Amino acid sequence: MFTGIVEELGEITAVENLGDASRFRLRGPVVTEGAQHGDSIAVNGVCLTVVEHEGDEFTADVMAETLDRSSLGALAVGSRVNLERPTAVGARLGGHIVQGHVDGTGAVISRTPSENWEIVKVSLPADLARYVVEKGSITVDGISLTVVEAASDYFTVSLIPTTLALTTLGLKQPGDPVNLEVDIIAKYVERLLGSTGATP
Repeated sequence: MFTGIVEELGEITAVENLGDASRFRLRGPVVTEGAQHGDSIAVNGVCLTVVEHEGDEFTADVMAETLDRSSLGALAVGSRVNLERPTAVGARLGGHIVQGHVDGTGAVISRTPSENWEIVKVSLPADLARYVVEKGSITVDGISLTVVEAASDYFTVSLIPTTLALTTLGLKQPGDPVNLEVDIIAKYVERLLGSTGATP
């Protein structure tokens, strides 16, 4: 489990095409400290497994399902990525419950700067809109954010200078894809209500 609090801005250093999969090599001095084979690291919100670890770099295999469902297939050497290690049992939950299982992708529609923050508008797939509510939580490229406005085909988030400086959302431009993970609690509630025949 993750919390959506990005630990560092990493970088893709190599991409190997494996046919129906890809192998990424990533640099991240913070998340690789003490890393071992089999550990999980979230890359732009996608939970990946460490295959190899050497120095401040690690490799991870990305299957076709993940490439199809997320924006990881658009990454190339030099791409910056948000990195986070799983939260430890008993640690503070700084963001919200994040599984690292991307539900779909959106795209940055616009950026509206202000003196001390920036409003970013992101497109929202129709099948995810019912899970997104104003003041609720959503994960964008692995970042736990609070929804400001929720519409049927987009949502907005307000970003503080720290988020802009330390995550990929400070670099994304209109048209750039982002990974989205909706609040898992909303999906469980929907499933439970559906199984009892109740109307949400």
